[in-house]
Amino acid sequence: MVERLNILSGSEPVFHKAKQDLNIYLLHCSLEMYVTDLTIKAEKPKNLQFMAARQVVNSVRRVAIFGGTHGNELSGVFLVNHWLKHGEEIARPGIEVRPFITNPGAVEKCVRYVDTDLNRVFDSENLRSESNSNTYEVKRAQYINSIFGPKGSEDAYDVILDLHNTTSHMGATLILENSKDDFTIQMLNYIKNSMAPLSCYVLLIEHQRLKYATTRSIAKHPIVEVGPQPQGVLRADVLDKMRSIIKHALDFMNYFNEGKEFLPCSLEVYKVMDKVAYPRNANGDCTAFIHKNLQDQDWKELKPGDPMFFTLDGRMMAYEGDCTVYPTFINEAAYYEKNQAFTITQKMTLCAQAIRCTPPK
Repeated sequence: MVERLNILSGSEPVFHKAKQDLNIYLLHCSLEMYVTDLTIKAEKPKNLQFMAARQVVNSVRRVAIFGGTHGNELSGVFLVNHWLKHGEEIARPGIEVRPFITNPGAVEKCVRYVDTDLNRVFDSENLRSESNSNTYEVKRAQYINSIFGPKGSEDAYDVILDLHNTTSHMGATLILENSKDDFTIQMLNYIKNSMAPLSCYVLLIEHQRLKYATTRSIAKHPIVEVGPQPQGVLRADVLDKMRSIIKHALDFMNYFNEGKEFLPCSLEVYKVMDKVAYPRNANGDCTAFIHKNLQDQDWKELKPGDPMFFTLDGRMMAYEGDCTVYPTFINEAAYYEKNQAFTITQKMTLCAQAIRCTPPK
């Protein structure tokens, strides 16, 4: 028995809005662009000044590497603790690189958090709160902001590399928060090319309704890496991959500071469009689970009519939408408490101008 499930009921029409926004992207890109199953080819404009534009960016002086934002995601915890003792591996000329355990209370207990998710409390209200009843994580957020921020100020750290693991089959994933941040787009493009032939995906979370108050949002150029690993477990292959990504990120910043010009580039990203909740009954109990055909299919096509959920009484619930999407964070263990089965994204291409470092005065 097949049951159609409209996952977007009650949500804003994000798919249609994305299609209407195509003209915005075409102003910045002169290449093939893919939005789900729709392909638009834009001929290269001639004699347009913006095509030769170059962005001059200040040099990178301070970088933080965060581990243990979630205390049971062990790759970042082990790497940061190692670098605290052996900092020569992450040292780069002219750059202060500071490894830091963000949530030591959760790390000690090997749990995601003590009171609340640290990666959701870096909003202005929590950062300004003087209440004696503040949770452990809110107090940590304020402390972290005092060291690496203040958030949104010129004194904030240039880059934060926040190291996470996921139980989903996502491979190496880099998260981008701003589609107009040419510096970060160039850095992610460099990392992707350096990691080849290994796959490295980029998740664009530029969505006002789904925006998070994340730990990394303190920095001027936030970035995060996610690797597939069970909670409370350390896998050598995932740790090695994370270690390589950090090396390439620091190398990029070093080359940039030395005066290397990074030419215009394009970057394939998966833009977050919505979240899909687990089906539940009137009592709030989960009534279905991820279908076997969807399990471990992160970043792959999900078409209208494809199975999403399955119930113990044999009913299959299909995806009902008007276009192909690309799910990720499928069956993430940490998101059960958030009632999130997976995230749906659309695939598109971003462009970045050439960048070079501001010449020293």
